[in-house]
Amino acid sequence: MEKEELKRLLRELEGIRGRHTELVSVYVPSGYNIQKVAEQIRSEQSTAQNIKSKTVRKNVTAALEKIAGHLKHYRKTPENGLVILCGNVSEKEGVSDIRLWAIEPPEPIRVRLYRCDQKFILDPLKELVREREVYGLIVLDKSEADIGLLKGKILVKLKHLDSIVPGKTKAGGWSQQRYARIREALLNDFLKKIGEIATHYFRDQPDLKGIIIGGPGPVKEQFAEEDYLAYDMKKQVLGVVNTAYTGEYGLRELVERAEEILREASVTRERRVLEKFFEELAKGEKVVYGLHETLQALRSGNVELLLLSEGFDWRLVKAKCECGWKGEVLVRKGEEPKCPECKKALKPESVLELEEKIIKLAEEVGTRVERISRETPKGQQFWELGGIGGILRFKI
Repeated sequence: MEKEELKRLLRELEGIRGRHTELVSVYVPSGYNIQKVAEQIRSEQSTAQNIKSKTVRKNVTAALEKIAGHLKHYRKTPENGLVILCGNVSEKEGVSDIRLWAIEPPEPIRVRLYRCDQKFILDPLKELVREREVYGLIVLDKSEADIGLLKGKILVKLKHLDSIVPGKTKAGGWSQQRYARIREALLNDFLKKIGEIATHYFRDQPDLKGIIIGGPGPVKEQFAEEDYLAYDMKKQVLGVVNTAYTGEYGLRELVERAEEILREASVTRERRVLEKFFEELAKGEKVVYGLHETLQALRSGNVELLLLSEGFDWRLVKAKCECGWKGEVLVRKGEEPKCPECKKALKPESVLELEEKIIKLAEEVGTRVERISRETPKGQQFWELGGIGGILRFKI
């Protein structure tokens, strides 16, 4: 869950852009003397006085001051290191809104970094949460091929290739044997090209767990058995699967039909969970969805498995209205909160992201949590139901 919370935070931070180079990123590696970092920040405060732009100087100085103040809370660097991101995040010219994020990463970081930029430096943190379950996918027949990756639950199409291999109809005046040799040579060239391109893409994946090959005809077996893939990639082939199609649909079909090969992969686990969820939903039994209904079942301890869409964006907004109403309303990110009494737009006093709160509640009542991607049809269908639901322990 720590990694999932960090992913959510990174999505938020990626959207922040400074008007100038006034967003400060500080990375303190595991085991590093944090007092040396504090000394560097004090030194940078002096250097910042030389910035020509008055606005940039003011914002950078304010960010460094806030970082220096925060570092006083630490006697030593946390076990896995420390990342501090701070700067003016206001979208209005001339308005200052200095915010600070202090992150203790879920795994040790080795990067020592200080930088001012128009965006926060997030790559070292992204590396900690990058998907480490990667499979190479190839679907092919004699006329076309598609190369892709399965990263966790996300299917990524990399390359489409068309061949110039002619059909079996013999051209006029050619002998059958000569025509067959030409077709065989063109097919061999096409398979070599597929192997070279697939090898190039797959070698760039440090977490590649294996390669799965599929297609509607016998060409896939020829490709898998002969030396079209480089030797080190050929050793990674996990299996060959029959599919009815090539193209992007063929890649999706390959993932579905390779369930036995991918039985430990998260995409297969997710599909099984969603199949059970929608099966119970059709029966009207042991399932709940929607924010209010799911929270009610979760608080009662009746949720066995909580399903949360990636990018879950419900917020609890505390506000008061000119009509006299005051209280809390639930809205999705991007929606304008409105007064439940007079329906006028509300000016929020505070905004609470609900994802972390819901996950903690699930932990307290012993409920398992499954993340659901939005990259599959069923995952998107679940998102449209509100992005939150649960499989119940007993029927309500």
